[in-house]
Amino acid sequence: MVRKKELYFDSRDNVSKIHAVQWIPDTDKPICILQIIHGMAEYVDRYDSFAQFMADKGILVVGEDHLGHGNSVVEGKPCGYFCEQDAATVVVRDSHRLKKMIQQEYPGVPYIILGHSMGSFILRNYLLRYGTGIQAAIIVGTGTQPGISLLAGKAIAAVQKAVYGAEHKSRLLNAICFLGYTSKIKNKSTAMDWLSKDESVVEAYLKDEKCGFTFTVNGFQTLFELIGRLNKKENLHKMPKDLPVLFASGAADPVGNYGKGVKMVCRSFLDTGMKNVQMKLYEDGRHEILNETDKRKVYDDIYLWILSVV
Repeated sequence: MVRKKELYFDSRDNVSKIHAVQWIPDTDKPICILQIIHGMAEYVDRYDSFAQFMADKGILVVGEDHLGHGNSVVEGKPCGYFCEQDAATVVVRDSHRLKKMIQQEYPGVPYIILGHSMGSFILRNYLLRYGTGIQAAIIVGTGTQPGISLLAGKAIAAVQKAVYGAEHKSRLLNAICFLGYTSKIKNKSTAMDWLSKDESVVEAYLKDEKCGFTFTVNGFQTLFELIGRLNKKENLHKMPKDLPVLFASGAADPVGNYGKGVKMVCRSFLDTGMKNVQMKLYEDGRHEILNETDKRKVYDDIYLWILSVV
């Protein structure tokens, strides 16, 4: 019987409280701990099905709602607003603070972190700072952006911040960032069909007030900074060379440029000298492979990979 537990802890912004959820397996000692870092404009409890599956197998699962997301939205602030000072660093340090808290409860238990979409960018930044403290990383639904695109996005965000303020909901940047995401989908019925082939998943996402909100200027600036730090080769060499890493994405995911971007990121890891990097692309899989029509296959694959590294 899996037990769910909610908790709150202080954010590294020194102002906010971060909401987190644990899925605790019915065992004296879990096989390992799996921390989930969720994506943009969603929240960690959307991973309940995946977390329940892993906890049923004896893995303790934990994850937090990022600043500006889920139950970590500060009163009086809009969804999609992180914090004023260096949010790209704060969000990584919040994930690390949760990791340290859980690790203190379960000393000696192997620790793995999974990041999806924006969470994959947070995780990849995490590996630059704290990679030596975990046993493996699972990078899901990731991608890359060329420097020119990032510079353009940062320039637009800077202008909008000057004119409208950091809390302004940037429909312009939202339109630019997600332009063409459904262009290869035949018979699409919503603008979010790129998330999954499972219509019930898309419908639930559209109906959920905690999902799909437009990021603030501050939110987009944070996202651009997270990605920009990953484009610097000198940063990538900070990752531990012996860390096992699994890349998992849908081959029909526009965020990963239909597999091409995922292969580029995977290659960048190997080019630093990392020795244990694997990649799995799921045919016809869209962005949320953990919510896809063949999600049980994805769950099984991730579970077996976890067993192979712990």
